[in-house]
Amino acid sequence: MGKLLIVGSVAFDEIETPFGKTDKILGGAATFISLAASQFDVESGIVSVVGDDLPEDYLNLLTAKDIDISGITIVKGGKTFYWKGKYHNDLNSRDTLITELNTLADFNPVVPDNYKDADVLMLGNLHPNVQLSVINQMEKRPKLIILDTMNFWMDNTLNELLEVIKHIDVITINDEEARQLTNEYSLVKAAQKIYDMGPKYVVVKKGEHGALLFHKDEVFFAPALPLEEVFDPTGAGDTFAGGFSGYLAGTDDISFENMKNAVIHGSNLASFCVERFGTERMVNLEKTEVNKRLHQFKALTQFDIELQ
Repeated sequence: MGKLLIVGSVAFDEIETPFGKTDKILGGAATFISLAASQFDVESGIVSVVGDDLPEDYLNLLTAKDIDISGITIVKGGKTFYWKGKYHNDLNSRDTLITELNTLADFNPVVPDNYKDADVLMLGNLHPNVQLSVINQMEKRPKLIILDTMNFWMDNTLNELLEVIKHIDVITINDEEARQLTNEYSLVKAAQKIYDMGPKYVVVKKGEHGALLFHKDEVFFAPALPLEEVFDPTGAGDTFAGGFSGYLAGTDDISFENMKNAVIHGSNLASFCVERFGTERMVNLEKTEVNKRLHQFKALTQFDIELQ
């Protein structure tokens, strides 16, 4: 069993889409990543911070999935990170209505001793200095360091982000962010520029249009499964990252060929995440459902062709 350390937010989300809206519900990058990773044979732990306003039931929900929460700091009298957003009709764009960093504003991560030797380190979307602090606390370099980030950090902390990127193996960002980071419209050219910054692998998420994996001069594309119903895209990218990192930690194989499988597993789990609001679908997801949909992915992409 591989060991996976996940760094990211455990948060309150309040979401409105064309299909309905929620009150404050459980969200956050680390939450979605860990729930996805729990589908694999992996020992996983979270490093995060919350206020004592976070219901104990939410933490119990994580421990019920055998996720180690000893690295989650609970600040007495503090408030948990809160995000409120409204999605447009196409579900690809959204307006952020409220962002309250709360306890996350002064987050100094502390890696539990039993995770300082983790095989895979998954750095969820957080301030680059927090991500770098975690890297520096590891007793030995993990076999694989995966970074997720977003345009907010490119806009506000670009130098710090570039410093973190020097220390990682895989970066997962969406197509818009890849173009912003490199000033290249072509994703192939963007990936080449990102290589020069440090990572060996570049994963570009394209939402309902799938995901691309770049390594040197090799490219792999995984489609997104066409779905009848999409309720809430929140957490889909983090779920992808959790499936990707969880599969790699569980198989203990970080070759390019196995990363192709990891991309498929990440895409597969993300397809479930969007079917309900928040974490609801991921909490109740059964392995039989996951395997059935993997067969659909295989059927979607497999073909025989006569080549001369």
